[in-house]
Amino acid sequence: MLEKVSDIGEFGLIRRINDLVNRDGLRSERLSLGIGDDTASFLPRPGYELLVTCDSMVEGRHYLPQHISFMDLGRRAMTINISDIGAMGGTPLYALISLGLRAEMFVRDVEEIYRGFIAELNPFGASIIGGNLTRSGNGMFIDITLLGEVEQGKLVRRSGAKPGDAILVTGYPGQAAAGLRLLLHTPNDASLARHPLVTIYNIPPHRAHLGKAIAQTGFATAMIDTSDGFLGDLGHICEESGVGAELFKDKIPVSEGIYDAARILHRDPHDFFLGESDDYEMVITCHPQHVALLRSIAEKCCAAPLTEVGRITGTAPGITLLLPDGERHPVKSLSWDHFRSAKDPAE
Repeated sequence: MLEKVSDIGEFGLIRRINDLVNRDGLRSERLSLGIGDDTASFLPRPGYELLVTCDSMVEGRHYLPQHISFMDLGRRAMTINISDIGAMGGTPLYALISLGLRAEMFVRDVEEIYRGFIAELNPFGASIIGGNLTRSGNGMFIDITLLGEVEQGKLVRRSGAKPGDAILVTGYPGQAAAGLRLLLHTPNDASLARHPLVTIYNIPPHRAHLGKAIAQTGFATAMIDTSDGFLGDLGHICEESGVGAELFKDKIPVSEGIYDAARILHRDPHDFFLGESDDYEMVITCHPQHVALLRSIAEKCCAAPLTEVGRITGTAPGITLLLPDGERHPVKSLSWDHFRSAKDPAE
């Protein structure tokens, strides 16, 4: 019979998690104290700044439990935090993880979630160093605090974009939204579990390695990951930098998968790029003379296209979409808002 969380209790589950982390995870030489005491302890590296980010995932709000495995759920939850560290030009180091679990959940499923965490952390040599467990009666949640580091002087903020800068984006923003819409369009289609866009929705690729590589050049004036949708996150850069932006519609990268989804869903394929979508691609601004170098770095680092989609304009706020015929259309920089975006994904 499969063990449930209620069978072994909180402290039994902590021991099982600790055994798994020690067996399959990695431990930094600078970590002096990990799981098992009131706090963890580590030695910061001289010449580096510490980075700290925190993100939550709530069942039914941020993921569809019937369409994702427990290991992929762990990978997704860790990826969204790793992406934040990468968008600053940093490297992940240590993770603190809080879980809210149903008492009847199987222990093996909790272990699978942790295997997902570890799968994303190990390539960076990063460690799970603690966390918290609690009982949840209204669905599961995952909350992760991730610490990272960046070399002093290499931190890339949202606030450095300048008029005339090129606007670059990795990959194909909008693919995650298209994958979600396919799931909601035909929720009983089991074959969708293997659809590339659904895979991207469940476990989106982060660009943390690229973020660090680009930060090392010193040529990026601003960076941000597309956790809320391309337009919304470009809007954050514009707001923090005190600038506007122009986008070229004919330069928007659209994958074959998005074209296929658009045909099925009867949508304009560009809508996915311009709408809310948690893809965790990277938006980068830089002087036009550095575009070619950053593209070559992207090709070597993550095999993802780095597309120039627009330019930063003067201090006038707002984002304008330029059509191939020369027409100009103001667009709203909509971001996902947990309190104003009314519907959960499951709805």
